[in-house]
Amino acid sequence: MDEEIFDVIVVGGGIAGATCAYLLAQEGHSVVLIDRGSEPGSKNLSGGVFYCRVMEQIFPGFTEAAPIERHIVRNTLGFLNQNSHVAINYGDSRLGNPVNAVSVLRAPLDSWLAEQCEEAGVMVMPSIRVDSLIMEKDQCVGVRAGAEELRARIVVAADGVNSFLAQGARIRAKEPAQNLALGVKSVIRLGEASINERFHVSAKEGAAYAIVGDATQGIPGGGFLYTNKDSVSIGVVLRLDALAENGLSSSDIHDHFLNHPAIRPLIAGGELLEYGCHLTIENGPHMMNHDLTRPGLMIIGDAAGFTLNTGFAIRGMDLAAGSAQAAAQAAHAALLSGDYSRNAMDTYPAALAASFVGKDCATYEKAPAFFENPRLYSQYGQLLAEVFFGIYAMDGAPHRRISTIVRDALRLSGTKATHIVRDAIAALRSL
Repeated sequence: MDEEIFDVIVVGGGIAGATCAYLLAQEGHSVVLIDRGSEPGSKNLSGGVFYCRVMEQIFPGFTEAAPIERHIVRNTLGFLNQNSHVAINYGDSRLGNPVNAVSVLRAPLDSWLAEQCEEAGVMVMPSIRVDSLIMEKDQCVGVRAGAEELRARIVVAADGVNSFLAQGARIRAKEPAQNLALGVKSVIRLGEASINERFHVSAKEGAAYAIVGDATQGIPGGGFLYTNKDSVSIGVVLRLDALAENGLSSSDIHDHFLNHPAIRPLIAGGELLEYGCHLTIENGPHMMNHDLTRPGLMIIGDAAGFTLNTGFAIRGMDLAAGSAQAAAQAAHAALLSGDYSRNAMDTYPAALAASFVGKDCATYEKAPAFFENPRLYSQYGQLLAEVFFGIYAMDGAPHRRISTIVRDALRLSGTKATHIVRDAIAALRSL
């Protein structure tokens, strides 16, 4: 590393960092993208459902050119109980035309994004761990990696959930456990034909499952499953503070979910390809209330807390790309004007607030608090199961009215009608 001053240094080669670097290089700026992996994506075990319309704006033809797995056209929302399950299964061809969401594995996707960056003129520097920011008179002027320094007019931190750079700049303190969750995931190969048959999809089409209740043994969070080309990604997300208080093992909860009678047949006979854990954001709207800038510095993606869990969908990758767009717009304007002050950097959060990222985070600001409700993970699943059991069980006795079935189910589940009313109102206000 020499004393050359670049226009922008982006730290972190994930979706947010690579997208921001690409957009700035497209504008003709000198950009360095630093990643600690041997190549961007090499250390990434995550993946998920990517709501990808934003990527089609940035990379036209994204769903055809990028290494995506399947187009998600079917979504299942479910409650698991110890010996029963209740699910809503929604399929719609409109979700595939135009493509609304895709399943991805991040290692190949991040590698592809790095290739797009290099083609646009970004200097991609892998295998480098950035230790700290270089600050001069409260201005960020570069980064340190060991004994080496690299300088730039603007630094963009996209270094993930823990964002030691944001902590070092005193933008964020160490995040409390209630704002974080632990994801535990397996990737299991079933074969393309088996995926199509078991999940009732055709070639290129896929399904995604979001499941609560016995999936996490009562811990706030949920189970997930989504289909890749010839495998499924399946596992649990567990709120970190509740997991610590409960004392259960995250791996045991993961295994418990995979062995549930409703889940086990979906992965029977599969070959385990990957198994890993990943820290993720649980309370994104709260985390993004932090400052996002300092003179010469912007924080984007997971580092800024951009994740949303609405119960129906978990979003992070599209928000990361949207934050990268807003940051690139602000950085481009600052580079043209030569102004790297806090005021110049603050055009980024202003643009962010006006974008779908800021608006969606504001809309669902109360969602994390709603999902702390313990009835979502215990009583409501049992209540639904008792109602449907009463409807479908024909034991030779005269059949009861639906109203009687519901009343008896409330009693058996321990749920009060007043709780349902209050929770329904809270859901309407939060979601």
